[in-house]
Amino acid sequence: MDPTVGTIIELIIFSILAFTAILFSIFVVSARNVVRAAIALVISMFVVAALYIMLNAQFLGVVQVLVYIGAIGVLILFAVMLTKKEFGTDDE
Repeated sequence: MDPTVGTIIELIIFSILAFTAILFSIFVVSARNVVRAAIALVISMFVVAALYIMLNAQFLGVVQVLVYIGAIGVLILFAVMLTKKEFGTDDE
């Protein structure tokens, strides 16, 4: 395989991952539903882990998956699910 073709493929994959990370990060900030924002946060953390692995930082990628996605992402989702209230209803 020609080194320039491999470099171009790597650049395309990096560009797709970077665009995906930016897109989901914007969705995390602009989402009105907290559950959807938390899921988008977990997806953006997966993309960041993939970027770490592409940059030859495999340890940081694994730590990103284990700590942030495994622990903090699940903690945020459980907290949101357990404290979910109905907003906008006036049933008094």
